[in-house]
Amino acid sequence: MHEWSEEQQMVRTAVRDFVDREIRPKRDDLEFGDLPPYDLLRKMFATFGMTDMQRASFEKRIAADRAKVDGAAGASNDQVGSSEDEGDDDGGSRRDANAVAFQIIPIIELCRVCPGMVTAMGVSMGLTAASIMSKGTIAQKERWALDLLTFDKVGAWAITEPGSGSDAFGSMLSTARRDGDEYVLNGSKTFITNGPYADTIVFICKLDEGNPPAERTVLQFVLDAGMAGLEQSKPLRKMGMHSSPTGELFLSDVRVGRDRLLGESEDVYTGAGGRNASKATFGMERTGVVAMALGIVERCLELSVAYARDRVQFGQPIGQFQLIQLKLAKMEVARMNLQNQVFRNIEMAAAGTQPSFAEASAGKLYAAQAAMEVALEAVQVFGGNGYMAEFEVEQLARDAKVLQIYAGTDEIQVSAVARALLAG
Repeated sequence: MHEWSEEQQMVRTAVRDFVDREIRPKRDDLEFGDLPPYDLLRKMFATFGMTDMQRASFEKRIAADRAKVDGAAGASNDQVGSSEDEGDDDGGSRRDANAVAFQIIPIIELCRVCPGMVTAMGVSMGLTAASIMSKGTIAQKERWALDLLTFDKVGAWAITEPGSGSDAFGSMLSTARRDGDEYVLNGSKTFITNGPYADTIVFICKLDEGNPPAERTVLQFVLDAGMAGLEQSKPLRKMGMHSSPTGELFLSDVRVGRDRLLGESEDVYTGAGGRNASKATFGMERTGVVAMALGIVERCLELSVAYARDRVQFGQPIGQFQLIQLKLAKMEVARMNLQNQVFRNIEMAAAGTQPSFAEASAGKLYAAQAAMEVALEAVQVFGGNGYMAEFEVEQLARDAKVLQIYAGTDEIQVSAVARALLAG
């Protein structure tokens, strides 16, 4: 795949028209007025039939899961999911390239206007739903995942803690303690996308068996808003991604049954099972950053070219100056590289393969740095105007920065890539 097909371009035009008509006029409310993005995202889902498509895909996958359970000797408790399909909500199966492209196109188009909306949508439909679809039993998938995939409910994936940051597992203090047939959960999480408004939360913690924290098993539980002992904070103020609500979670003796433990058995978390499940989710998130970066870079380049044509200084359009031309040329190189990376990801998904963790990390590293560099250069092209909130490049520069932080900082990506190279 070296360019968008005619059908894909038609879909892209339709999505862009919707974004310009329904979302762009509300950009200031999303950015400065604390307007949650969820109703706008649901309207987009309804407009393009995405809810029905998600429902049909879910039913097909559940049917396949049931067939697997029925055909597997010794299977019990309708438990499915294995280390082979963790983090891949399609089980690694081949998919139509158009279907994959149609999922990516809205990400790119939304990121041209409000990248935070993609973060809110991706964490709910992607990370939270994917965790349930990869680790959960059929009953758990039917109980929680479908509502997340159709965006009828909002999801949050809670791993980061106030003292952890990049050392998500080593510094994790949240615990689950057995109490008869139940568990008692305690701990706090921060920087949780959708945290203030989440209906469904995948809570990641360590099993406290009296052993040293470093040796504890990592478990995943599904929580519902309003449970006794669960507190969701108001949205936090932050540098960018204002259209993506971020908050804190506080758990004080939250009592849950085994039905809320993903997989309904601790056996699926033995060894590094819990860590691997979260690691696979990180890999999926890192791949998604590439499409987000492409949307940001495309819009920054588009705005910069138009401004360079119209802005006159020293008696001529600034686009006639070689320093400005160099900035625009580098932006175009970044756009081409990111687009090719997106095309490669589409082809891999269509072939039923996934990037390795190191490859996903490398792609995320480049994409995040490219988006930040292009956005800052766009601000520079605009000069004083680029520093003003009324000009879009100001927002895009603030939004781009978090791509270098979440889903693993640039430094963590470097380490992941280098370790893979050194391991041979």
